[in-house]
Amino acid sequence: MPLQMELVAITLDCPDPPALAAFYQQATGLAPHPKSDADFAGLDREDGLFIGFQRVEDYRAPSWPGQIVPQQLHICFKVADSLDEAEATLLELGAGKPDHQPHGDKARVLTDPAGHPFCIVTR
Repeated sequence: MPLQMELVAITLDCPDPPALAAFYQQATGLAPHPKSDADFAGLDREDGLFIGFQRVEDYRAPSWPGQIVPQQLHICFKVADSLDEAEATLLELGAGKPDHQPHGDKARVLTDPAGHPFCIVTR
């Protein structure tokens, strides 16, 4: 019988937890965790999923697609808008867009303000 596990939290290392939490809050609409502070901030989803952001001194951003500093984690988000509209909004919020885009029209790879790569998809 396989082990039954439920994903309840994802935590990302970063240099500025409140700033990265604010980026993801604006991008996702998730609620700020009431006990967030300068060293550890979080966002809560209604179904119980928690996204955390923890301060790491001397943080080094991933160097995706290269692996000098590995990406360590890659999150994908389904968007309701077109990829172009979602990308434009995320870029306005502070996301970056790497030149390397391996998925054609199916997905876009962006980076959050701390350099973590993430994808947006429409399906």
